Amino acid sequence: MTRQILFGLALSAMAMSPAFAADVSGTWLRDTGASRVKFAPCGGAICGNLVWLKPGVETPAKVGQRIFFDMKPSGADSWSGNAFNPEDGKTYSGKMSLSGDTLTTSGCVMGGMICKSTTWTRVN
Repeated sequence: MTRQILFGLALSAMAMSPAFAADVSGTWLRDTGASRVKFAPCGGAICGNLVWLKPGVETPAKVGQRIFFDMKPSGADSWSGNAFNPEDGKTYSGKMSLSGDTLTTSGCVMGGMICKSTTWTRVN
């Protein structure tokens, strides 16, 4: 009986433990082919900095600019934090989800009522 109780407690503890997100670290190419962002740990979160812009692309974004910040695990293979849009100079609540070598990012306004998503492919 005691073994059954201990086994049940162990299963309960595993079920209540947080799901760890997969590793999103590395460089990712935007679906348009216009930019690359490198994700890496920063403090207790994940941040993404712009590391490459396609030559000839007109954008207010600058290489080295932090685009994603304070991204913390929010479930299995997902993170939430903030995303900066260099085109309008505003910061939005952001989310990321990883599926294999495809990363989907989204920035939202109005409490998540309006969101825009972008797909990225891992390049290393």
